[in-house]
Amino acid sequence: MKKFVFCLCVALLTTISSEAQQISVVSPSGTTTLYRTLQESIENAIDGSVIYLPGGGFSISDEVKIVKKLTIIGIGHKIKNDNVDGITTINGNLWFNEGSSRSAVMGCYITGDIIIGDGGSLVNNLLIRYCNLNSVQVKNEEISGTYINQNYLRSICNFSNSSCTINNNVIHSIMNVRDGYINYNIICSSRGGRNDDFSLCDIHSSQIYYNIIKGRGLSGNYYGFWDPFRGDNCVSKDNLVVGDYYGKTYGDYPIIIDAQGSDCFVDVRNSYTSWTISSNSNYHFKDEFNQYEKQVGIYGGTGFNDNQITSEPYIIYKDVPEQTDAQGMLKVRIRVKANQ
Repeated sequence: MKKFVFCLCVALLTTISSEAQQISVVSPSGTTTLYRTLQESIENAIDGSVIYLPGGGFSISDEVKIVKKLTIIGIGHKIKNDNVDGITTINGNLWFNEGSSRSAVMGCYITGDIIIGDGGSLVNNLLIRYCNLNSVQVKNEEISGTYINQNYLRSICNFSNSSCTINNNVIHSIMNVRDGYINYNIICSSRGGRNDDFSLCDIHSSQIYYNIIKGRGLSGNYYGFWDPFRGDNCVSKDNLVVGDYYGKTYGDYPIIIDAQGSDCFVDVRNSYTSWTISSNSNYHFKDEFNQYEKQVGIYGGTGFNDNQITSEPYIIYKDVPEQTDAQGMLKVRIRVKANQ
Protein backbone atom coordinates (compact mmCIF):
# COMPACT_ATOMS: atom_id res chain seq x y z
CA MET A 1 0.00 0.00 0.00
CA LYS A 2 1.36 3.42 -0.94
CA LYS A 3 0.15 6.88 0.04
CA PHE A 4 1.13 10.13 -1.62
CA VAL A 5 0.39 13.71 -0.55
CA PHE A 6 0.40 16.41 -3.21
CA CYS A 7 0.36 20.13 -2.33
CA LEU A 8 -0.60 22.03 -5.45
CA CYS A 9 -0.39 25.82 -5.79
CA VAL A 10 -2.05 27.19 -8.87
CA ALA A 11 -2.76 30.75 -9.97
CA LEU A 12 -6.21 29.96 -11.29
CA LEU A 13 -8.36 26.93 -10.83
CA THR A 14 -11.94 26.99 -12.07
CA THR A 15 -14.87 24.64 -11.72
CA ILE A 16 -13.10 22.23 -9.40
CA SER A 17 -16.19 20.13 -8.85
CA SER A 18 -16.82 19.56 -12.54
CA GLU A 19 -13.13 18.97 -13.27
CA ALA A 20 -13.16 16.22 -10.64
CA GLN A 21 -15.63 14.42 -12.87
CA GLN A 22 -13.56 14.79 -16.02
CA ILE A 23 -12.44 11.62 -17.74
CA SER A 24 -8.76 11.10 -18.54
CA VAL A 25 -7.93 9.33 -21.79
CA VAL A 26 -4.30 8.24 -22.09
CA SER A 27 -3.08 7.34 -25.57
CA PRO A 28 -0.50 4.60 -26.24
CA SER A 29 2.14 7.35 -26.57
CA GLY A 30 1.28 8.66 -23.08
CA THR A 31 -0.60 11.80 -24.12
CA THR A 32 -3.49 12.61 -21.76
CA THR A 33 -6.70 14.30 -22.93
CA LEU A 34 -9.66 15.24 -20.71
CA TYR A 35 -13.30 14.75 -21.67
CA ARG A 36 -16.56 15.41 -19.85
CA THR A 37 -18.63 12.48 -21.11
CA LEU A 38 -18.02 8.80 -21.63
CA GLN A 39 -19.33 9.05 -25.19
CA GLU A 40 -16.78 11.75 -26.07
CA SER A 41 -14.04 9.68 -24.48
CA ILE A 42 -14.88 6.58 -26.50
CA GLU A 43 -15.38 8.42 -29.77
CA ASN A 44 -12.16 10.46 -29.54
CA ALA A 45 -9.82 7.87 -28.02
CA ILE A 46 -7.42 6.24 -30.44
CA ASP A 47 -6.88 2.50 -30.65
CA GLY A 48 -5.03 1.17 -27.61
CA SER A 49 -5.99 4.04 -25.27
CA VAL A 50 -6.88 3.74 -21.59
CA ILE A 51 -9.98 5.57 -20.31
CA TYR A 52 -9.81 6.41 -16.60
CA LEU A 53 -13.21 7.04 -15.01
CA PRO A 54 -13.32 8.81 -11.62
CA GLY A 55 -16.05 8.32 -9.07
CA GLY A 56 -19.48 9.46 -10.19
CA GLY A 57 -22.11 8.54 -12.75
CA PHE A 58 -21.51 8.39 -16.51
CA SER A 59 -24.37 7.74 -18.93
CA ILE A 60 -24.02 6.11 -22.31
CA SER A 61 -26.61 5.37 -24.98
CA ASP A 62 -27.00 2.24 -27.09
CA GLU A 63 -26.01 4.33 -30.11
CA VAL A 64 -22.39 4.27 -28.91
CA LYS A 65 -20.45 1.19 -30.09
CA ILE A 66 -16.85 0.50 -29.16
CA VAL A 67 -14.97 -0.39 -32.37
CA LYS A 68 -11.37 0.01 -31.21
CA LYS A 69 -9.17 -1.55 -28.54
CA LEU A 70 -9.91 0.35 -25.31
CA THR A 71 -9.28 -0.29 -21.63
CA ILE A 72 -11.92 1.31 -19.38
CA ILE A 73 -10.89 1.54 -15.72
CA GLY A 74 -13.16 2.84 -12.97
CA ILE A 75 -12.39 3.61 -9.35
CA GLY A 76 -14.42 0.65 -8.07
CA HIS A 77 -18.05 -0.12 -7.33
CA LYS A 78 -18.14 -0.84 -3.59
CA ILE A 79 -19.90 1.73 -1.42
CA LYS A 80 -17.41 1.22 1.40
CA ASN A 81 -14.30 2.13 -0.59
CA ASP A 82 -12.55 5.28 0.63
CA ASN A 83 -12.54 7.20 -2.65
CA VAL A 84 -13.91 10.65 -1.85
CA ASP A 85 -15.80 10.85 -5.15
CA GLY A 86 -17.65 7.58 -4.54
CA ILE A 87 -18.03 4.63 -6.87
CA THR A 88 -17.83 4.64 -10.67
CA THR A 89 -21.22 4.00 -12.26
CA ILE A 90 -21.89 3.51 -15.97
CA ASN A 91 -25.58 4.03 -16.70
CA GLY A 92 -26.44 1.93 -19.73
CA ASN A 93 -24.91 -0.89 -21.76
CA LEU A 94 -21.40 -1.25 -23.16
CA TRP A 95 -21.26 -2.56 -26.75
CA PHE A 96 -18.01 -4.06 -28.06
CA ASN A 97 -18.10 -4.56 -31.84
CA GLU A 98 -15.64 -5.32 -34.67
CA GLY A 99 -12.25 -3.77 -33.99
CA SER A 100 -12.46 -3.90 -30.18
CA SER A 101 -10.61 -7.19 -29.59
CA ARG A 102 -8.29 -7.21 -26.55
CA SER A 103 -10.31 -4.50 -24.81
CA ALA A 104 -10.98 -4.52 -21.06
CA VAL A 105 -13.43 -3.12 -18.49
CA MET A 106 -12.48 -2.96 -14.81
CA GLY A 107 -13.71 -1.39 -11.59
CA CYS A 108 -17.19 -0.20 -12.62
CA TYR A 109 -20.81 -0.60 -11.58
CA ILE A 110 -22.76 -1.05 -14.83
CA THR A 111 -26.53 -0.75 -14.70
CA GLY A 112 -26.93 -2.70 -17.95
CA ASP A 113 -25.08 -5.41 -19.88
CA ILE A 114 -21.77 -5.83 -21.65
CA ILE A 115 -22.67 -6.95 -25.18
CA ILE A 116 -19.93 -8.50 -27.31
CA GLY A 117 -19.97 -9.10 -31.06
CA ASP A 118 -23.35 -7.68 -32.02
CA GLY A 119 -24.39 -8.39 -35.60
CA GLY A 120 -21.92 -11.23 -35.94
CA SER A 121 -18.83 -9.06 -35.48
CA LEU A 122 -15.70 -10.80 -34.19
CA VAL A 123 -14.38 -9.58 -30.85
CA ASN A 124 -11.77 -11.80 -29.19
CA ASN A 125 -9.94 -11.71 -25.87
CA LEU A 126 -12.15 -9.25 -23.99
CA LEU A 127 -11.44 -8.94 -20.25
CA ILE A 128 -14.08 -8.03 -17.64
CA ARG A 129 -12.80 -7.78 -14.04
CA TYR A 130 -13.83 -6.18 -10.72
CA CYS A 131 -17.21 -5.05 -12.07
CA ASN A 132 -20.80 -5.28 -10.88
CA LEU A 133 -23.02 -5.59 -13.95
CA ASN A 134 -26.31 -7.02 -15.09
CA SER A 135 -24.89 -9.66 -17.45
CA VAL A 136 -22.53 -10.53 -20.30
CA GLN A 137 -24.16 -11.25 -23.66
CA VAL A 138 -21.96 -12.68 -26.44
CA LYS A 139 -23.60 -12.54 -29.88
CA ASN A 140 -21.23 -14.57 -32.09
CA GLU A 141 -20.26 -18.20 -31.53
CA GLU A 142 -16.96 -17.62 -33.37
CA ILE A 143 -15.75 -15.34 -30.59
CA SER A 144 -13.04 -16.73 -28.31
CA GLY A 145 -11.01 -15.69 -25.30
CA THR A 146 -13.70 -13.81 -23.37
CA TYR A 147 -12.35 -13.71 -19.82
CA ILE A 148 -14.79 -13.02 -16.96
CA ASN A 149 -12.95 -12.78 -13.64
CA GLN A 150 -13.90 -11.58 -10.14
CA ASN A 151 -17.19 -9.86 -10.94
CA TYR A 152 -20.75 -9.70 -9.64
CA LEU A 153 -23.14 -10.67 -12.47
CA ARG A 154 -26.74 -10.10 -11.46
CA SER A 155 -28.59 -11.86 -14.28
CA ILE A 156 -28.32 -14.75 -16.78
CA CYS A 157 -25.14 -14.64 -18.90
CA ASN A 158 -25.39 -16.03 -22.44
CA PHE A 159 -22.23 -16.82 -24.42
CA SER A 160 -23.86 -18.10 -27.65
CA ASN A 161 -21.76 -21.29 -27.78
CA SER A 162 -18.52 -19.32 -27.80
CA SER A 163 -15.30 -20.19 -25.98
CA CYS A 164 -14.73 -18.33 -22.73
CA THR A 165 -13.19 -18.51 -19.26
CA ILE A 166 -15.46 -17.74 -16.30
CA ASN A 167 -13.48 -17.84 -13.04
CA ASN A 168 -14.00 -16.56 -9.49
CA ASN A 169 -17.29 -14.70 -10.04
CA VAL A 170 -20.51 -14.33 -8.10
CA ILE A 171 -22.91 -15.06 -10.94
CA HIS A 172 -26.61 -15.66 -11.50
CA SER A 173 -26.41 -18.49 -14.10
CA ILE A 174 -24.55 -19.40 -17.29
CA MET A 175 -25.84 -20.40 -20.72
CA ASN A 176 -24.36 -21.59 -24.01
CA VAL A 177 -20.63 -22.11 -23.53
CA ARG A 178 -18.44 -24.30 -25.74
CA ASP A 179 -14.81 -25.25 -25.07
CA GLY A 180 -14.87 -23.13 -21.94
CA TYR A 181 -13.56 -23.10 -18.39
CA ILE A 182 -16.05 -22.52 -15.57
CA ASN A 183 -14.17 -22.72 -12.29
CA TYR A 184 -14.29 -21.33 -8.73
CA ASN A 185 -17.55 -19.42 -9.12
CA ILE A 186 -20.56 -19.03 -6.83
CA ILE A 187 -23.58 -19.75 -9.02
CA CYS A 188 -26.53 -18.23 -7.22
CA SER A 189 -29.61 -18.99 -9.28
CA SER A 190 -30.85 -20.57 -12.50
CA ARG A 191 -32.43 -19.83 -15.84
CA GLY A 192 -35.72 -21.21 -17.09
CA GLY A 193 -38.89 -22.21 -15.33
CA ARG A 194 -39.71 -24.81 -12.76
CA ASN A 195 -39.64 -27.73 -15.19
CA ASP A 196 -36.74 -26.50 -17.34
CA ASP A 197 -34.38 -24.98 -14.82
CA PHE A 198 -30.58 -25.08 -15.01
CA SER A 199 -27.78 -23.12 -13.38
CA LEU A 200 -25.44 -24.23 -16.18
CA CYS A 201 -27.50 -24.62 -19.34
CA ASP A 202 -26.27 -25.96 -22.70
CA ILE A 203 -22.60 -26.17 -21.74
CA HIS A 204 -20.52 -28.22 -24.20
CA SER A 205 -16.98 -29.65 -24.14
CA SER A 206 -16.04 -27.54 -21.13
CA GLN A 207 -14.34 -27.94 -17.76
CA ILE A 208 -16.52 -27.23 -14.71
CA TYR A 209 -14.51 -27.44 -11.47
CA TYR A 210 -14.67 -26.19 -7.88
CA ASN A 211 -17.84 -24.10 -8.16
CA ILE A 212 -20.39 -23.50 -5.42
CA ILE A 213 -23.87 -24.10 -6.81
CA LYS A 214 -27.23 -23.36 -5.22
CA GLY A 215 -29.08 -26.64 -5.05
CA ARG A 216 -32.76 -27.38 -4.81
CA GLY A 217 -33.20 -26.04 -1.31
CA LEU A 218 -33.90 -27.79 1.95
CA SER A 219 -35.98 -30.96 2.23
CA GLY A 220 -39.64 -30.12 1.85
CA ASN A 221 -38.99 -27.08 -0.31
CA TYR A 222 -40.70 -27.95 -3.56
CA TYR A 223 -39.84 -24.75 -5.37
CA GLY A 224 -36.56 -24.95 -7.22
CA PHE A 225 -36.20 -28.42 -8.70
CA TRP A 226 -33.50 -27.31 -11.08
CA ASP A 227 -30.75 -29.59 -12.21
CA PRO A 228 -27.58 -27.50 -12.16
CA PHE A 229 -26.28 -28.85 -15.44
CA ARG A 230 -27.44 -29.46 -19.00
CA GLY A 231 -24.90 -30.11 -21.74
CA ASP A 232 -22.52 -32.71 -23.10
CA ASN A 233 -18.86 -33.77 -23.32
CA CYS A 234 -17.95 -31.77 -20.22
CA VAL A 235 -15.66 -32.68 -17.34
CA SER A 236 -17.43 -31.63 -14.15
CA LYS A 237 -16.10 -32.52 -10.73
CA ASP A 238 -15.40 -31.34 -7.20
CA ASN A 239 -18.26 -28.83 -7.14
CA LEU A 240 -19.98 -27.98 -3.87
CA VAL A 241 -23.78 -27.94 -3.75
CA VAL A 242 -25.67 -26.08 -1.03
CA GLY A 243 -29.14 -27.61 -0.75
CA ASP A 244 -30.78 -30.95 -1.35
CA TYR A 245 -28.96 -33.41 -3.58
CA TYR A 246 -32.27 -34.96 -4.66
CA GLY A 247 -30.69 -37.19 -7.28
CA LYS A 248 -29.59 -34.34 -9.51
CA THR A 249 -26.46 -34.27 -11.69
CA TYR A 250 -23.67 -32.32 -10.04
CA GLY A 251 -20.70 -33.99 -11.73
CA ASP A 252 -18.12 -36.28 -10.16
CA TYR A 253 -17.21 -36.17 -6.47
CA PRO A 254 -19.70 -33.47 -5.43
CA ILE A 255 -19.68 -32.02 -1.92
CA ILE A 256 -23.26 -31.72 -0.67
CA ILE A 257 -24.29 -29.41 2.19
CA ASP A 258 -27.95 -29.77 3.10
CA ALA A 259 -28.45 -26.20 4.28
CA GLN A 260 -29.49 -22.75 3.15
CA GLY A 261 -26.98 -20.31 1.71
CA SER A 262 -27.56 -18.06 4.70
CA ASP A 263 -26.47 -20.95 6.92
CA CYS A 264 -23.16 -21.34 5.05
CA PHE A 265 -22.05 -17.83 4.16
CA VAL A 266 -21.32 -14.99 6.58
CA ASP A 267 -23.93 -12.63 5.12
CA VAL A 268 -26.06 -13.79 2.19
CA ARG A 269 -29.82 -13.45 2.01
CA ASN A 270 -31.55 -16.57 0.81
CA SER A 271 -34.75 -17.19 -1.11
CA TYR A 272 -36.22 -20.33 -2.62
CA THR A 273 -34.85 -19.53 -6.06
CA SER A 274 -31.64 -17.56 -5.53
CA TRP A 275 -29.00 -16.08 -3.28
CA THR A 276 -28.45 -12.35 -3.25
CA ILE A 277 -25.87 -11.07 -5.73
CA SER A 278 -24.60 -7.93 -4.06
CA SER A 279 -21.25 -6.39 -3.24
CA ASN A 280 -22.68 -5.76 0.24
CA SER A 281 -22.99 -9.50 0.86
CA ASN A 282 -20.21 -11.53 2.45
CA TYR A 283 -19.49 -14.81 0.66
CA HIS A 284 -16.86 -16.06 3.07
CA PHE A 285 -17.88 -19.32 4.74
CA LYS A 286 -19.00 -19.34 8.34
CA ASP A 287 -16.63 -21.07 10.77
CA GLU A 288 -18.35 -24.46 10.60
CA PHE A 289 -17.76 -24.66 6.83
CA ASN A 290 -14.42 -22.84 6.73
CA GLN A 291 -12.59 -25.95 5.50
CA TYR A 292 -14.09 -25.28 2.05
CA GLU A 293 -12.97 -21.62 1.84
CA LYS A 294 -9.88 -22.18 -0.33
CA GLN A 295 -11.15 -25.39 -1.91
CA VAL A 296 -14.20 -24.18 -3.84
CA GLY A 297 -15.90 -20.93 -4.75
CA ILE A 298 -14.51 -17.46 -5.34
CA TYR A 299 -11.74 -17.61 -2.72
CA GLY A 300 -10.18 -20.72 -4.26
CA GLY A 301 -7.83 -20.79 -7.21
CA THR A 302 -6.48 -17.31 -7.95
CA GLY A 303 -8.82 -15.80 -5.33
CA PHE A 304 -11.19 -12.84 -5.21
CA ASN A 305 -10.54 -9.14 -4.63
CA ASP A 306 -13.06 -8.19 -1.94
CA ASN A 307 -12.29 -4.48 -2.38
CA GLN A 308 -13.03 -4.68 -6.14
CA ILE A 309 -10.62 -1.88 -6.96
CA THR A 310 -7.74 -1.81 -9.42
CA SER A 311 -4.16 -0.78 -8.69
CA GLU A 312 -4.74 2.70 -10.14
CA PRO A 313 -4.30 5.67 -7.73
CA TYR A 314 -7.44 7.32 -6.41
CA ILE A 315 -8.23 10.31 -4.18
CA ILE A 316 -8.93 9.60 -0.50
CA TYR A 317 -8.73 13.23 0.70
CA LYS A 318 -8.98 16.64 -0.93
CA ASP A 319 -9.18 20.14 0.44
CA VAL A 320 -10.04 22.83 -2.12
CA PRO A 321 -10.61 26.34 -0.71
CA GLU A 322 -13.57 28.28 -2.02
CA GLN A 323 -11.41 31.27 -3.02
CA THR A 324 -7.80 32.32 -3.66
CA ASP A 325 -5.56 33.93 -1.04
CA ALA A 326 -4.35 37.53 -1.03
CA GLN A 327 -1.67 36.67 -3.61
CA GLY A 328 -4.23 35.18 -5.97
CA MET A 329 -3.06 31.64 -5.23
CA LEU A 330 -5.27 28.66 -4.53
CA LYS A 331 -3.78 25.92 -2.38
CA VAL A 332 -5.15 22.47 -3.09
CA ARG A 333 -4.32 19.53 -0.83
CA ILE A 334 -4.94 16.06 -2.24
CA ARG A 335 -4.07 12.69 -0.74
CA VAL A 336 -3.92 9.78 -3.15
CA LYS A 337 -3.73 6.05 -2.44
CA ALA A 338 -2.60 3.31 -4.79
CA ASN A 339 -3.34 -0.33 -4.10
CA GLN A 340 -0.94 -3.09 -5.05
